[in-house]
Amino acid sequence: MKLKKSIISVAAFTTLAVSGGASASAQEIEVKKGDTLWGLAKEYGTSVDQLKTWNNLGSDVIFPDQELKVSSKEYYTVKKGDTLWAIASNYGISVDNLQGWNALESDLIVPGQELLINLDDKAPSTPANTSEQEEAAPAPQPEEKPEVAPEVEEASAEPQQEQEAVANELSVEATAYTADCEGCSGITATGVNLKENPDAKVIAVDPDVIPLGSKVYVEGYGYATAEDTGGAIKGNRIDVFIPSQDQAVDWGRKTVNVKVLETK
Repeated sequence: MKLKKSIISVAAFTTLAVSGGASASAQEIEVKKGDTLWGLAKEYGTSVDQLKTWNNLGSDVIFPDQELKVSSKEYYTVKKGDTLWAIASNYGISVDNLQGWNALESDLIVPGQELLINLDDKAPSTPANTSEQEEAAPAPQPEEKPEVAPEVEEASAEPQQEQEAVANELSVEATAYTADCEGCSGITATGVNLKENPDAKVIAVDPDVIPLGSKVYVEGYGYATAEDTGGAIKGNRIDVFIPSQDQAVDWGRKTVNVKVLETK
C-alpha cells in the first residue's frame, strides 16, 4: 500500500478539486496490485460498505492506481459564492448536519473558512460506467422499510364486493390446529393433505353452521376454505390451520368475525 501524497502527522491527506474551485482535504490512498476493498477496510479500520459509499463504488471491484478515500472526514475550504446548501448538496448531506459538525448557529459562511464534512453520513450515488468515476451529487435514497414477516398473515382487507358477495356473516370463537403433531394424519374431512400442502389456508367448521367447501374470509387469518371438521368444533366455533405448532399455540383462542362468501 502506498500513500499518494506526503504524510502529515499520522494521517495522509491530499487536496481534492471540488465544485466551484473550492478544495477539501481527506485521507486518500492509491490502490496497488493485489489490493481488495476487504483488505483496505481492515487496514484502515472501516468497512467495505463505507469505502464504497465514500468513493461512489457500485461494486467491490477496484484496480491498480485507482485513488480511494479511506477516511470518513474531509475539510472543505469555503470559496466566494459558496452556500451551505450548495456544499451540502455536493456531498449528499443535510444542511443541519453540516451546521452541527461545525457548530454553526446560522447559514453564514465566509471565504477561507474550513468546514468539516463527515462522509459517514454521505448517501451513496449511482457510479459512472467509466473506470474513472465523476464526482457528482448523490441521488436521494428512498427510505427503507423493514420487512415484516408475521407468523400468521394478517388480512385486514375486506372481500372485494365486485367479485364476491357475502352470503353470511357471523362472530365465532377461533382456535388453531396443525398437522405437525404425533398421531395426526394431516388429512382433512374433504381429503386435503395438509402435510403435503403446508401453505393451504384451511379452517375446520361445524358443517351445520358453515357448509364444507365454503369460501370464507376470517378476520386476522385471511381468505380460506372450510375443508375440515373436529369433535370440539360445534356451533359458532372454527379451527384455523397453521403449519407450525409454535405458531398455532401463539394464535391462542380469540373471537373473530367470519364472512362466508358467495362467489359469483
